Amino acid sequence: MTSAEAGALRRLAPPARRFLAHRKGVLVRLALWSLAESGQAFLVGHAVARSVDEGFLAGDPRRGLLWLGVALAAVLSGARVVRGVFAQLAGVTEPLRDGLVRRAVDRSMARAAPGGPGGTDRAAVSRLTNQVEIARDSFAGLVLTLRSFVFTAAGALLGLLSLHPALLVVVLPPLAAGLALFLVTLRPMAAAQRRALAADEALGDHAASARAALRDLAACGTGPGVERRGADLVADAAAAARTLAGWAAVRTAALGVAGHLPVLALLVAVEWLRGHGVSVGALLGAFTYLVQSLLPALHTLMTALGAAGSRLLVVLDRILGPETETETETETETETDRVPEPVSVLKSQPGPTTASASAAAFAVDMAAAPAVELRAVTLSYGARAEPVLDALDLCVAPGEHLAVVGPSGIGKSTLTRLVAGTLAPSSGEVRVAGRPVTGRPAAELAALRVLVPQDAYVFSGTVGDNLAYLSTDACRAELDAAVGAFGLGPLVERLGGLDGTVRPAELSPGERQLVALVRAYLSPAPLLLLDEATCHLDPASEARAEEALAGRAGTLVVVAHRLSSAVRADRTLVLDGVRARCGTHAELLDRSPLYRDLTGHWNS
Repeated sequence: MTSAEAGALRRLAPPARRFLAHRKGVLVRLALWSLAESGQAFLVGHAVARSVDEGFLAGDPRRGLLWLGVALAAVLSGARVVRGVFAQLAGVTEPLRDGLVRRAVDRSMARAAPGGPGGTDRAAVSRLTNQVEIARDSFAGLVLTLRSFVFTAAGALLGLLSLHPALLVVVLPPLAAGLALFLVTLRPMAAAQRRALAADEALGDHAASARAALRDLAACGTGPGVERRGADLVADAAAAARTLAGWAAVRTAALGVAGHLPVLALLVAVEWLRGHGVSVGALLGAFTYLVQSLLPALHTLMTALGAAGSRLLVVLDRILGPETETETETETETETDRVPEPVSVLKSQPGPTTASASAAAFAVDMAAAPAVELRAVTLSYGARAEPVLDALDLCVAPGEHLAVVGPSGIGKSTLTRLVAGTLAPSSGEVRVAGRPVTGRPAAELAALRVLVPQDAYVFSGTVGDNLAYLSTDACRAELDAAVGAFGLGPLVERLGGLDGTVRPAELSPGERQLVALVRAYLSPAPLLLLDEATCHLDPASEARAEEALAGRAGTLVVVAHRLSSAVRADRTLVLDGVRARCGTHAELLDRSPLYRDLTGHWNS
């Protein structure tokens, strides 16, 4: 036995004893039903032997039929026995399941609570669902098969002995050899099951963390390393599965030895048995014991112990035991894969404001071009679908502040994606700074605009890295000024200053939005697109953020979340699915019934 298995057994033995000690009544009732099953197994083979020797071969068919009737009654009583067994089994398995769920929840909560180990317990969902169900089903299967084998085997072996002791001399050696070979496989199979489960969890954790950090990986160029790590984990999982399959093959061989050799040995030894006084009825009874009772119970036992037993030991240890080194190492490796090494983007000396310099260059090069221009833009999500935007014309001047309003699902986010160049129109043309955006490379689009979505993106790294992500030449003075403009000072101080570490999971949605807004504010792009990027902010914080963004050199397009956003804008675009209207707040109150309805809703 490996040290890991020995440690698991030592950890599991005390809670197992306590669990069973509290359910003595259920166990006693289960044992009584099992005794009935043992008697049933004894009667079937014994009745067959008596029906032949004392009935049909003795010239008394009535007596033979009577004994066959006894065998039939024993077989039919099996349904009642099985019903009683399952009724008692629920009294053991369901409390086990409830206890494991409580233990898994307590463990996860303790990890996340202040003063606990901290971090995200990514294996908690697996323990609460898959692993608890594995434990419950495996435990139920083991109770059923172990109980059935012990009592059925006792009844069958007692029946063989009662028919003739020579039968045991023939049947027991191959039966014992198969059982011994099977028992040899249990320990290595448990170790292989443990490795397979650990490999499966490690691969799942890696996939989950990589999926959550796709933008980090693409931005920092660490994708190939994570891909190699994933390939290694897949190879480890495949190797563990192959090892487990190899031991399963040995277990199958053991099953063949124990399940088929006794019958063959009995056939080969018929002449010898007849010479030692074994009657024809006793031979038929022996075959009945083997085929109807002993071998099926043995087959079920080997299947259950070989699969369910090793799984149960491993899963219970993972739920009830302390966090293992494997779990800790897996989480550490995954976190290393997930978090790219941050690259410092702060200058030591202040310089000209990047956004201002870019805006000045833009003013020189593109003074005559609109900041945003849509020419008869139509977009449909499908050949026969109703258009989300239909022949929309729009012109936004450089430096203008435009708000976009309309009912949910009317196409506001679609409009920002079209302007950002991440979505191509079905027809028409979209231009930013006089340049078509459809089909333009991502690097060129990044120089023209910044799109801030509702779900703000914050990555693991320093505060300064997050804020200056789109402005690599921003100096510390510029960052300090931007932090002050957005009221981000308390958050930055709480995180340890600009060099403090940002952990995205520890920030609220509003805090993540403020970080993303400051990042967009520092960007040199002349156009900012905010797609409900302030929805998690309180009204005061939203007003402060929009005031800072409106004072930035460049053009601002905001999908409005509150009426105040539309009032602060130079103009507001109202999308109603039929005819878009654009104007000032006062003009739209006079000309747009939908805008008046939205205003009334916002004010209610």
